[in-house]
Amino acid sequence: MTSSGLLLAALMLLMVVLLIRYQERSAMIFSGAMLVTVASGWVSQEALLSNAANPGLATLVMLVLISFALEKTSLLRTLSRYLFSPSNALTTWRVMGLSALASSVLNNTAVVAALLNAVRRNRFIPASKLLLPLSYAAIMGGTLTLIGTSTNLIVNSLFTETGHSGFAFFDFTLVGAGVLGAGLVVLFVVSRFLPSFSEDDEGGREYFVEAELEDNSPLVGQTVEAAGLRHLEDLFLAELHRDGDIKRPVTRYDVLQAGDKLIFSGDVGKVKVLNQFPGLSLFAEQKGLETHELTEVVIKSESVLCGQTLKESGFRARFDAAVVAIRREGERINGRLGYVRLRAGDILLLATGPDFAARTNLTKNFFVLSGVRPENMLSGWREKLTLWGFVAMIGTTVATGSSLFLGVLFLLAALVATGCLRLNEIKRRFPVEIWLIVTSALCLATAMQSTGVADSLGDFASSSLAGNGVYLTFIGVFILTYLLTELVTNNAAAALMFPVAYSLSLGMGIDPFPMVMGVAFAASASFITPYGYQTNLMVFNATHYRLKHFLLAGLPVALTYIAMSLWLIPLLFPF
Repeated sequence: MTSSGLLLAALMLLMVVLLIRYQERSAMIFSGAMLVTVASGWVSQEALLSNAANPGLATLVMLVLISFALEKTSLLRTLSRYLFSPSNALTTWRVMGLSALASSVLNNTAVVAALLNAVRRNRFIPASKLLLPLSYAAIMGGTLTLIGTSTNLIVNSLFTETGHSGFAFFDFTLVGAGVLGAGLVVLFVVSRFLPSFSEDDEGGREYFVEAELEDNSPLVGQTVEAAGLRHLEDLFLAELHRDGDIKRPVTRYDVLQAGDKLIFSGDVGKVKVLNQFPGLSLFAEQKGLETHELTEVVIKSESVLCGQTLKESGFRARFDAAVVAIRREGERINGRLGYVRLRAGDILLLATGPDFAARTNLTKNFFVLSGVRPENMLSGWREKLTLWGFVAMIGTTVATGSSLFLGVLFLLAALVATGCLRLNEIKRRFPVEIWLIVTSALCLATAMQSTGVADSLGDFASSSLAGNGVYLTFIGVFILTYLLTELVTNNAAAALMFPVAYSLSLGMGIDPFPMVMGVAFAASASFITPYGYQTNLMVFNATHYRLKHFLLAGLPVALTYIAMSLWLIPLLFPF
C-alpha cells in the first residue's frame, strides 16, 4: 500500500474514533474527512461535484422531503384508535404489526412519534409492555422496502455510483419479511418479561420542573417544611438555587428567601399543585405564559435546539412557548431549567402562546405528542392527495419498472404546487446532514480508488479470502457493520462500511449485491442500547425503562435478526 493509502486508512480509523466519541456530530466529521481528501488531491473537484449530484442521493433527498408531507397527515393517528383491546396478546401484535408495516414506507421515527402517545394513554395494557416492541418493530419494518429506512437509500446511493443499477423497490422484501417475522415472534415472547409499571408511573411523567419564589410571597422566611413544600404528592424538592449557590439535598429546616429557584422532580401531572402556593411561579409563567393548557413534544435529532440551552436558543421568541418541564431518562438533570443543555429525544412540556400552532418551524424541531397541534397539518383533499399520490408513485414505479427518481420528482413537484409542502418548509428541513454524509462517503470511496486502498483490499481478498472464505468474509463485514451501528449512527455505519464491502467483493470476484445488502441490513440493527437509534431514545425517555430492559429485549431480537440475515441473504442472493 502506498503512503497515501496508509494516510487514508489512518484517516478512516480516526473517523471511527471521532464518530464513537462525538456521535451527534457525524455530518461534521464526515465533511471534515471529505475536505481532507479534496485538499490532499485524492479527490478532484469534478469528482466532488459529481458525488454531490449523485442520482441516488437526489432520490434519497427528495424522498426525505416527501416524508415531511406524509408526517403532516392524520393516517397513523386515525389507525391508532383501533390498536388496543382487552387482549394483551392481540394488542401487542397490533402495535408491532402497524409499526412495522407503516415503517416499510414511512420514516420510522415519525411512525413511532405518531403512535407513542396513543400507546402511553391506552387503558388496556401498561405502555412499558408496548413501547420497546413499538420501536423495535419500526426498525425491522424499515428493512422491508428500498424506502423503508434512510440506511437502505444511502447504500443504494453508494451502489448506483459504482455503475450498478441499484436496488429495486422490493429487493429487500423477502429477506426483510423473514427477519421481521422471526424478530416479531421473539419480540412478542420477550415483551412478557418487560416491566409492568403502574398507571401513576407510566408514560414517562417524571419531569424536571423549576419554580421561583417571588419577592412578595408569604412563603419568604418560612422553612421548607412550614411552607408545605417538603411532602408534596408525587413531587420532590431536589435542589435550591440561591445567588449562584446550589443546595442539594434540601432539608426541611432550610429557610426560603425571595428569588430562590426551587427545582422539583416527579409527576408532571401534579405540577399545577405548585400554583396553589402564593408567590411561587413556574419557569414558563416567568416568561409570561399561562400553564393551564400544556403541550408535550419530543426534540428531533435535526432540531436546532440540540446542544443548546433554553437561554441560548431564545426559545420563547422562536416558538411562542416556554418550557414548563423537561423529561430525560437515563440520567439525572441538574441545575436550573434555562441552563440545561438540550438533546435529541428530550421530552418537553410547553406552555404555549397564541401563535405557537402557526409557527412554521415546529415540525422541523419537534414531534408533537399531545396538546396543541401545528396549523400546517394537512386535511381534506390535500391530505388525500399526499397519501394517494405516494401510493400511486410506489405503484407506478413497481408496475412499470420506471426510475424511482422520476416518480419522487413528479410527486414532490405536485406536493409543492398544491401547497401540501411549502418551499419554506423545504428550505428549513432540507436534510443537509444526510446529504453531507453520503457525499463524503462517495468521496472516501473515490479516494480509496485513487490511493490504491481499494486495490489493496481487493488483492487481499483475492489472495486470502477467495473460495471458502467468501461466506466468512460476508459474516465479518456484517458483524463489523453491526458493531459500528451500535457505537455510531446507522447512516454513518453504512457509509463507512460500504466501500470496504464493495472492494472486498470485487477482489474475491463475486457479485457485490449480497455483500452490500448485508451492509444495509446490519446498519439497521440497533437494538441493545437506547442511544443507537432515535426511536429507541424516544421510548427510553417516554417511560421508566433502564438499560437492562434494552438488553433483556434487545439481545434476543438482535441475535435473531443477525442469524436470519446471515442465513437469508446468501440463500436468496447467492455470491
